[in-house]
Amino acid sequence: MQHLFDSNISTNLPNEFIKEFPGGIELWIKREDLLHPEVSGNKFRKLKYNLLRASEEGKSKILTFGGAHSNHIAATAAAGKILDLGMTGIIRGEELEGAEDKWSPTLKYARDCGMKFEFLSREDYREKDTAAFMERLNLKYPDTYIIPEGGTNQLAIQGCEEILSREDKKFDFICASVGTGGTLAGLINSSQVNQKVLGFSALKADYLRNEISKMVKSSNWELLVDHHFGGYAKVNAALINFMNDFSKKHKIILDPVYTGKLVFGIFELVKQGFYPANSKILAIHTGGLQGINGMNRNLKKKDLPQIVN
Repeated sequence: MQHLFDSNISTNLPNEFIKEFPGGIELWIKREDLLHPEVSGNKFRKLKYNLLRASEEGKSKILTFGGAHSNHIAATAAAGKILDLGMTGIIRGEELEGAEDKWSPTLKYARDCGMKFEFLSREDYREKDTAAFMERLNLKYPDTYIIPEGGTNQLAIQGCEEILSREDKKFDFICASVGTGGTLAGLINSSQVNQKVLGFSALKADYLRNEISKMVKSSNWELLVDHHFGGYAKVNAALINFMNDFSKKHKIILDPVYTGKLVFGIFELVKQGFYPANSKILAIHTGGLQGINGMNRNLKKKDLPQIVN
C-alpha cells in the first residue's frame, strides 16, 4: 500500500487566505480537498490507517457502508481500485437493486472502480451496527476487513489527527463540518489547548455531542447545530447561491452537504459577532466534491439553482 499512503503525495496541505472581515478577523481554508484526486480530504485521512491495518492482517477484501451519494463509498472504491482490493458496499435503499438507471453518479463511479453492492432496506440498514448483523456479515464475507459507515473508528481518528500541522498553531479557531464526528475528534485531539475547535453539524443529530465526547481527550470544542439547513443533504437556494458566489470570488468549490454549510455558518457567525476581534479562523475543506453531480440532478428536479463546478 506504499503507493497510496507512503508515497510522494504531500499531506501538508496549504492554507489559503480567504478574506479579512471587519475587526481584523481573518478566515483561512486548509485545502484537504487537494490531498488526492480520487481519495481526497478527510476520507483519505480516515482510510489511511484502516487500509494499512487491513494489509497488516493480510486481508485482500474490504467492506463498508453508505448511502447512494456517499463520499465514503466513492473514496473507498477509489482506494480499493488503486490497491487492487476486493470491495463490497452495503448500500442503504433496496429500491436500487437491479435499477442501475436510477443509480447516482457516486454508485456508478464505485461500480466502475470494481465495488460490488448489497442493497438493504432502510429498516435493515439501521441494524448494521448490531452484533447479529455483524455476525451475518462475517459469515457471508469471510477474510474481509470491515470499515464502519463514514469510516469513523479509532484508526480513522488517528488519521484525522494528522490534518493540523505546526503552522496551524497560530489559529484561534479550527472549524470543520461534522457528519459522524471522527474528523472533528481528530482535530480536537491534535489541537492546542488555547485553540477552540468548532464543529458545524451537517445533520439534525443531537446525539453527536455524546458520540464526540467519547472520542476526544480535551474540552476545547463546541458543536454548533444551527446551520444544517434542515438535515443531512438538505439544501436551499440561499445555500447554493452562497456557494456559487464563494466559488466565483475565491476559486474554491465547496460541496453542498458539508463544506458549503461550514463556510456559510462561519460567515453567519462573523455577522453575529461570535468571533472576537483579530481572531484567526482556519476552516478545514474536507473534500466531498464528487457528490455535486448527483446533487445537481436532484436540484434540477426541484427547480433550484445548480452548483457551479
